[in-house]
Amino acid sequence: MPTSEERTIEAFGREWAAFDHAAASPAELADAFAGYFAIFPWDALPPDAEGFDLGCGTGRWARFVAPRVGRLHCVEASQAALEVAARNLAGLDGCQLVLARAGALPFPPASMDFGYALGVLHHLDDPDAALADAVAKLRPGAPFLAYVYYALDGRPRWFRGLWRASDALRRVVSRLPFAARRALAEPLAVLVYWPLARVARRLEAAGVDVGSLPLAAYRHRTLYVMRADALDRFGTRVERRFTCAQAVALLERAGLEGVAVNPEPPYWCLVGRRAA
Repeated sequence: MPTSEERTIEAFGREWAAFDHAAASPAELADAFAGYFAIFPWDALPPDAEGFDLGCGTGRWARFVAPRVGRLHCVEASQAALEVAARNLAGLDGCQLVLARAGALPFPPASMDFGYALGVLHHLDDPDAALADAVAKLRPGAPFLAYVYYALDGRPRWFRGLWRASDALRRVVSRLPFAARRALAEPLAVLVYWPLARVARRLEAAGVDVGSLPLAAYRHRTLYVMRADALDRFGTRVERRFTCAQAVALLERAGLEGVAVNPEPPYWCLVGRRAA
């Protein structure tokens, strides 16, 4: 019987084959990239830096990172997803595709100038072990950027109640065959994500602070992104969430120091440096 990690890998392979981001808006992806990498210390990297994208998926972030560095290893555990990344990153110099799982990176210790894992650690059975393995591949002082789902820090009780209801639905949907997962995620994107996001957008235009509204983070996103994220959110069995303090502790346990947290969404984006 497949392990939960193997099921997760298979699920994301199918997801990225269905939503390969080839048709996604470049401007929208660039805007999302800027949010994730807002606190990444680009100016601290050496010339022609070499690093890795842990869980590259479709290569949507690698396409922005690769032109800034010398060599980028795009690591993905799913062969299907890696094939999508190969198409999306074709023509970009310095990208090397690597089929490997988190926790078993095939790089020499202390050989990398940077690394990042966006939306990966919270889907793993053992995020501590995976992150420790990644950090071990960094040179002393090299930065590592991580994005993990937040545990709804500071959200009101009603907001948490809505999330608990959605999580109960996720636990059911994520156990269905892929075709059924996608069939259920599509109407969620159209009938839930889209209306709530557009309401938030109109309220924002009217001068209302919409930061506390459900799905307000999607108010400037296209339906394509909402469809992909709905499948991601409801189609994955393993989902861990971290408070800010827990996320910082996760990075520190792995051997990162000076951990900084971006106080702006998406929550939580953190960066630390491998201890000397």
